[in-house]
Amino acid sequence: MSLSDVIRTNFLRSIGLYQELVAELPEAALAMKLPGIPSNSIGHQLWCVVGARESFSRAIRAGAWSGFSCSLTSERSRERAAVQRALSSSADALLGVLSDLESYNDDRNRFVADLLEHEAAHHGQLIRYLYGLKLPIPGGWKAKYALD
Repeated sequence: MSLSDVIRTNFLRSIGLYQELVAELPEAALAMKLPGIPSNSIGHQLWCVVGARESFSRAIRAGAWSGFSCSLTSERSRERAAVQRALSSSADALLGVLSDLESYNDDRNRFVADLLEHEAAHHGQLIRYLYGLKLPIPGGWKAKYALD
């Protein structure tokens, strides 16, 4: 398996985990924050995932960072259908960029690695939300991270 195949496989797994999470969470959970500590909402965590995918996809294609932006608004991050659409479209854009790349260079390699790291960081944060808010943990998350 080539490195580009490994990268694509890892992104596909992450994409699937986010899709599963949003499909199984009660819609009201998207507005929930961790109690008793500073935190944003679950929906805002997903807003950040979408924005990073969109922003890093542009950077990977161009080979240069052009700033962070997100098509999903904070208000819409509380709506399951809007979050699902944004996760799906940002995943399609990312996979398209990765498929279209004819060559990698140091900048593109760094953007790909940074985005994979960002996806995994939000996995960890969202696991803490699921435990802290006593929300059900989807099966794929349990299997990937050996959760109870």
